[in-house]
Parts: sequence; structure tokens; C-alpha cells
Amino acid sequence: MARFDLTGKVALIAGASRGIGEAIAHAMAEHGATVICASRNVEDCQKVADAIVAKGGIASAKTVHLGRMADLDAVIADIEKEHGRLDILVNNGATNVFYGPAHKCPESAYDKTMEVNVKGPYFLSAAAIPLMLKNDGGSIVNVASIDGLQPGALRTVYGMTKAAVINMTKGFAKEYGRKGIRVNALLPGFTDTKLASALKEMPNLQAMMDENLAIPRMAAPEEMVGAVLFLVSDEASYVTGHSMVVDGGMTI
Repeated sequence: MARFDLTGKVALIAGASRGIGEAIAHAMAEHGATVICASRNVEDCQKVADAIVAKGGIASAKTVHLGRMADLDAVIADIEKEHGRLDILVNNGATNVFYGPAHKCPESAYDKTMEVNVKGPYFLSAAAIPLMLKNDGGSIVNVASIDGLQPGALRTVYGMTKAAVINMTKGFAKEYGRKGIRVNALLPGFTDTKLASALKEMPNLQAMMDENLAIPRMAAPEEMVGAVLFLVSDEASYVTGHSMVVDGGMTI
């Protein structure tokens, strides 16, 4: 696995307290990175960091609420003070506070979804870039969704935010590629996470998967890890602005 060696790299995983973010944090530590696990629930992030350390990795936990600008600037300042560099940023934090007909979505739910899913990753990336530039570049991976390509039923606003993340990925990639920063997106399909809890309760879920997926089951969070490891590694040195779909064939 030397091609995917991350030894000496410092990685910030936003939304690392569970699910895909937790799996990514463990994998990066296993490949040698110093990992900062961040979310608004620092206690859960500390549990992830402790588990990584128990396995011989290097990890710590930070509080980051993606809706609070002060948190975004503070975590980057802390990383610069403690490590002097930031090589990898994974924007995995997200929310879907409304599941239902689009015309019934409250303004408050719309605003919160936009704030956490779009504003947070945008400004955390903006805060991280100057520190990356001090060390000749880095890699950003934004966790979007296949809902950003084709809207899912009863989650229109969520899909809108993920479409914005995909476009944001392309914009940042075009602007900062010449400065050594690569920016890509991961687009998961049905993945067994807390965010997908409403989908898991659908009575016809298996029938829907049988009809629409080439691999007719939900993914485990760990099945998203390989794509992210590739995107942040030197093996992807010529890959930027790309949206990597990992969906079991849902979008075929």
C-alpha cells in the first residue's frame, strides 16, 4: 500500500463522529496520516480519536459547527499552531432536517440545510486553503451525494445542496489547481448512515433497490473509503474537479 502512504500528512475530517467520516478517519490514520476528527459533537469525535490512537494511529478531536464561522476559522488556526500544516481536508459534515414534500419544507429547515451542507464546506475550504498554500498545496474532498445529480423523492432541498457542492468542487478545482490544490467530490449512493435513517424505514426499500441498483443493497460506510484514499493520495495527482460516484449502480 506504499502508493497510498499518507505518512507525514495532516488531515482534517469534518463530520468524523460517525458513518462515512468515522470510516475515513480510521483509514487515513491506518495509512499514516495525523488525523483531526471534527464535528459539533466533540465527545463523539473524541471516541473516534481514542479508537484510532488505541490502534497505534495519531488522532485528536476538535469542535466544529459548520454553521458557525468562528468555529471554521478557529479549527484551522489550531491546526496551524499545533501541526504547522494541513494537507488534506474532507468536508463530510451534512444534515437533512426535512424529509417530505418540497412545498411543505419550512424556511428554517431550508436555511439550516443550506448552512450546514453548502456554507460550511465552502468557508471551511476557504479557511484551509491559505494554510495548504504555505506547504505547496493539498487535497480537498467534498462528500456530496448522487442526489446532486438526480433529485431524490421527498428530499429536494438536500439534493439542491449537494448539487451546489458538486459545482463548488469544480469551481475550487479550477481556481486552485495551478497552486497545487486538488479538489474532488465523493458521491455516495444509499449508504447505511444516520443521515439515511428515513430511507431505511421505507417499507418497499428492498424492492426499490432490487429494481434500481446493480448491487441491490445499501453500502457500508467503509465502502466509501477506498475512493477517498485514492483521491487524496499521490496516485490521483492528475485528478481534480472530479465527482467520483460510488453508488452500487444506482445512476446507471
